[in-house]
Amino acid sequence: MNDGTTAPGCGLKLRAKSETPPQKTSVEPSLTWSKSSWQQHPAKQQPKWPDKERYDEIIRTLSLLPPLVFAGEIRDLKTMLAKAVKGEAFLLQGGDCSEEFSRCTAPNIRETLKVLLQMAVILTYAGNKPVVKVGRIAGQYAKPRSSDTEKVNGIEIPSYRGDMANAAEPILAARIPDPERLLKGYHMSAATMNLLRAFTRGGFSSLHRVQAWNQEFVKQSPMGRSYERMAKQISYALKFMETIGISTDIPQMKEAQFFTSHEALFLGYEEALTREDSITGGWYDCSAHMLWIGDRTRQLDGAHIEFLRGVRNPLGIKVGPNYQLDDILAIIERLNPENEPGRITLITRFGAKAIDKLLPPLLRAVKNSGFHVLWTCDPMHANTYSAGSGHKTRDFENILSELRCFFELNWVAGTIPGGVHFELTGDDVTECIGGARELSDAQLGLRYLTTCDPRLNAEQSLEMAFQIAEMIRT
Repeated sequence: MNDGTTAPGCGLKLRAKSETPPQKTSVEPSLTWSKSSWQQHPAKQQPKWPDKERYDEIIRTLSLLPPLVFAGEIRDLKTMLAKAVKGEAFLLQGGDCSEEFSRCTAPNIRETLKVLLQMAVILTYAGNKPVVKVGRIAGQYAKPRSSDTEKVNGIEIPSYRGDMANAAEPILAARIPDPERLLKGYHMSAATMNLLRAFTRGGFSSLHRVQAWNQEFVKQSPMGRSYERMAKQISYALKFMETIGISTDIPQMKEAQFFTSHEALFLGYEEALTREDSITGGWYDCSAHMLWIGDRTRQLDGAHIEFLRGVRNPLGIKVGPNYQLDDILAIIERLNPENEPGRITLITRFGAKAIDKLLPPLLRAVKNSGFHVLWTCDPMHANTYSAGSGHKTRDFENILSELRCFFELNWVAGTIPGGVHFELTGDDVTECIGGARELSDAQLGLRYLTTCDPRLNAEQSLEMAFQIAEMIRT
């Protein structure tokens, strides 16, 4: 902690006193909402489905299939996020940049869950704070793109928009959007949910297995050894409790609460999985527990805002470098008119070089407006660059630097740094440089597996968790 005037490590002097926020834009929403009212608004980032008739049939089929998650679970998550708003918990959100159908396998799902459980244990034990665990999983099959098309070998073809729309293979036939993929995406998500529920409730996530979560390729690394020492301490603590007669055979020890999230991008799919809760009468998007709206689709008069304002899920809002304060304040008010804690999570993604300039005005304006939001940081997206080898990558030090500034700037503003949002995998990939093993540009090609953005590997993820735990404790 500091004296409230300097953000150490950011090289920035800040005013401790809050500023008056800019005048908010007032845009009157329509009085009525339905799960299809978004269709009367401009919708960006939607695939151009060539077979509209088949697309409509698929949407009707999806609307009759069982929900992937349940309203009660969604309400549980919102309650936990409300605690994080007050600093009584911490949000860990992470997973693949873009899930792939071919990687919807038990080993891949298990390894992603395993690294998130490890990170959560580190943050809870070393950071001394309960952790809300939310995966980018079981539905992150759609991706926004900066352009509808790209050129491959001089030929213009549609951009890859995630496996739920088309295939990554850079040929025209593979890139034509296919509505059958929406149905396949649902079934892949359902299979993933089934396995996640089994792992988190069937003993795999028990704290008695905390040492077994350490993966072979991580064990011999500096971070793996640090984790092993901490895991042993937890095991000793559990044995001590049992020795003095305190039972550890309870759900808090044997099970893990784990929630799912994805970007609510393809609105036809999201509408089809939106259901009215029989208990409360509210509408919930049952494709995931938490949904977020991307930096490219958060237009106040757009279809995504219109759709999300009517569902009662916790909502994330990605905020990138080109944000306008008036817009962000108006979006928060539109999506959360009752100012309900746990409803809105602001996910900032500014980059290590720009966060010290871009985050403080946002913190001040939102705080002065009295909005209850959860402040989290996505330190991945704005720190991406192309290495000399041609691989898209991210530097571990830049990711860590943005996180440190995020915490420090929140402390200065008198707001609470309440969570982090990572693209990561449990696999031994070589996609981000740096970390304890000092992965270099020259090593990126060894195991570069992503079809979209570079991810932290398991070892780098654990190292990041230990660093964050230090900041949470401060």
